[in-house]
Amino acid sequence: MPEQRFDAVVIGAGPGGYPAAIRLGQLKVKTAIIEREYIGGVCLNVGCIPSKAVIHAAKMFDKLGHSEDIGISIPGKPVLDMARLQAWKGGVVGKLTGGVRTLLKANKVEIFEGNATLGKPGPDGHRITVKSASGEQTILAKNIVIATGSRPIEIPGFKIDQNRVIDSTGALALTAVPPRLIVIGGGYIGLELGMCYAKFGSKVTVVEALPRLLGTMDRDCVAVVDRKLKKMGVEVMVDTKAKAWEDKGDRAVLTVELKDGKAAAIDADKILLSVGRRPNSENLGLEQAGVTVARGFIVADDHLRTNVPGIYAIGDVIGGMMLAHKATKEGEVVAEIIAGHEAAFDVRAIPAVVFTDPEIASTGLTEDEARAKGHAELKIGKFPFAALGRALSVNDTEGFVKVIADGKTGELLGVHIVGNGASDLISEASLGIEMGAVADDLRLTIHPHPTLSEGVMEAAAAALGEAIHIVNR
Repeated sequence: MPEQRFDAVVIGAGPGGYPAAIRLGQLKVKTAIIEREYIGGVCLNVGCIPSKAVIHAAKMFDKLGHSEDIGISIPGKPVLDMARLQAWKGGVVGKLTGGVRTLLKANKVEIFEGNATLGKPGPDGHRITVKSASGEQTILAKNIVIATGSRPIEIPGFKIDQNRVIDSTGALALTAVPPRLIVIGGGYIGLELGMCYAKFGSKVTVVEALPRLLGTMDRDCVAVVDRKLKKMGVEVMVDTKAKAWEDKGDRAVLTVELKDGKAAAIDADKILLSVGRRPNSENLGLEQAGVTVARGFIVADDHLRTNVPGIYAIGDVIGGMMLAHKATKEGEVVAEIIAGHEAAFDVRAIPAVVFTDPEIASTGLTEDEARAKGHAELKIGKFPFAALGRALSVNDTEGFVKVIADGKTGELLGVHIVGNGASDLISEASLGIEMGAVADDLRLTIHPHPTLSEGVMEAAAAALGEAIHIVNR
């Protein structure tokens, strides 16, 4: 096929790559995008979106089992039909991935499906070879954006076969609820899916090598999830290392090393491996193109530039917080840079959400981080959902909003929320931190009643000793 030329080529059509391509198209830059597996990336196809669909179904299933608490009786117990659940989940994914294709085409982005390999930069630009089932093609680009994302980490002795040892993709594709599920890794993916299957009826055991779950999140928030795990019957084993496993035919047997050095064996039907993710930087021709890589991550600056002129990188492949919304922002920024606009990835806070039950959402600094950065005096306010009329009226009162401000200036440093709707409430706090708000700004902003968002206002007031609906301390 003849060589095609573009002003920009994006490699990877995930939550960083496709927004970059769409924005480039909007800015009238002749653009192509190359994807080897999923249009929409892991997030849209086998990650963020399908997991939230399954988590929603699990929450509804659990709520139906307790509907008598609010006076609604349902004859018999709720019955889970995994085949119909998978079909519904697939429909959600299909609508969104179809929408991405439509948006790319509407913005005149040409789509290539296949594996991309970079060549040596030449005087006429960067050459990319695209290999697919139908053959091989060469593309010439003035600029390249690498947005190839990440994949689950495997640990020695735990090869992911999607049979006994599964990753998050396998967990989201199960056609039957495993009676016994072991989750190796107490991070956000493991806990989200572990709690989900516990609601569906699995006996879940979480094995975490570190002293606590969700090690980067606010301790007080994690404590609420810890209590919920125990209430649900999920066994949590911290300071415990997964060492090996055997397939016994009718079950898998996991051997773990406890804190005291002793060994223990745990039976399971499935083992979910969720110990983190690693960048997809291999087999791209980065060495041939001269792009610097450190510990598997592509090195990029705050303008998303690599060391090679005209080659940029965004998202999980450059490290930092491996979050879809971070990649999306970077994609929009890099598109504007390529189009000649003044732009840089300059943020004060990136919110993070864990879709456990209850949800945890966090933005800015934790208490420990604030003190480590020199904020010796802090003003901290916590407001429980149990004191919110809206939370009581929807029968979901677990958790609280926690506001952290500088003790002298009142500057808003961090907000951490655990409870129903935390994922939707955190954006106000991120906006406040980005704008340099003080706690009083949140307190003085009128919030509608009755809503969960009042908890943010009340927590800010509590940090100042002026909360109305709790006793100030």
